[in-house]
Amino acid sequence: MSYFTETTWHDWLKDAIDIGIVSYIIYKLFELVRGTRAVQLLKGIFVLVATWAISTWFDLYTLKWLMNQMFTWGIVTVMIIFQPELRRALEQLGRGNLFSRGVSQERNALSEQLEEIIKAVQHMAKRKIGALIVFERKTGVSELIESGIAMESRITSELLINIFTPNTPLHDGAVIIRGNQIMAAGCYLPLSENPFISKELGTRHRAAIGVSEVSDALSVVVSEETGQVSLSINGMIVRDINEESLISKLFDELTPKVNSKEKGGIAALFKRKGE
Repeated sequence: MSYFTETTWHDWLKDAIDIGIVSYIIYKLFELVRGTRAVQLLKGIFVLVATWAISTWFDLYTLKWLMNQMFTWGIVTVMIIFQPELRRALEQLGRGNLFSRGVSQERNALSEQLEEIIKAVQHMAKRKIGALIVFERKTGVSELIESGIAMESRITSELLINIFTPNTPLHDGAVIIRGNQIMAAGCYLPLSENPFISKELGTRHRAAIGVSEVSDALSVVVSEETGQVSLSINGMIVRDINEESLISKLFDELTPKVNSKEKGGIAALFKRKGE
């Protein structure tokens, strides 16, 4: 009780500011790793911490000793596991935008990226150029990215068209997009083994369905036979989807908090630019 009676308003204010700053930093760090495998790894770390707490509370000697040994090397292990996320955080800190990126900025950036992607999809659909574009979401697909050729490039329609142009080295595989970057091209995806898939669908479509079965990624496919555009999500595929529906669905899935008026405005904007 002496702490509360002896604490002045100055101390209370200082503590409140301290807690607020730390809370904000933790929130932004969680926001930084959102959409990567680091989220799953963090859950695993929380389980280990909870196990250590239980072993300490009940004085489980062997389990506590094991947890202590794991925590001894835990800092080094975490630095190795989270190396991509730590590097990205340091890069953003160096650019001064680690704590400045808001929801509206993310939506504006996404609309610009989708504009480039839709432009490329339209171009390839008209010319019946086969393409497979995968959007990584909460469940990371790093092992699939590693199966292709690393790029880490800015998303542009010209680059996507060049990647999928027939007889080029990367046209047969998939492009995987993470955030605002094309992470890799020529990637190999798991094929769906669903026996109910239409026999009309080829390898690209089966790969698009397959990656959506093993993760929450969504995929856009352009058929080289018909030029039709399809969207695959949650193990299902929507064939011959029109442009406005594709834009609306992509924007909705990649930014779940967007409202209907914003989606309509974005779709209308793309439609006008495509005319």
